[in-house]
Amino acid sequence: MTPLCEYFVTVRTGTEGTPMDPHPDTTACVERLRAALAAHGIRLPSLGVDLPGFAASYGAGPLVSLGNCNRETATALTEVLRKAADA
Repeated sequence: MTPLCEYFVTVRTGTEGTPMDPHPDTTACVERLRAALAAHGIRLPSLGVDLPGFAASYGAGPLVSLGNCNRETATALTEVLRKAADA
C-alpha cells in the first residue's frame, strides 16, 4: 500500500496516534461527530478529515469535511438542530 493510501485508510478508519495520522484530535472529532449523528439516525457518508485542508499550511489546522447528503438526510439534520436550539 502506498503512503497516501495508508494515510487515507488511517484517517477514514479513525485509527489514532499512528505516524500516518499526525492529527488524531481531528480524527477523534470526526468520530465523535459521526457517533452523535448516528444517535439521531443520521449518517453522512462523506464525513471525514478534509485531505486538502489536512495538507494545507495556512495554520488553521485540518478541516472536517461534512460532505454531501440527500434531501431526506438534510431534513433529518435540520430537525435535530432545530430541536436542540429550542431546548
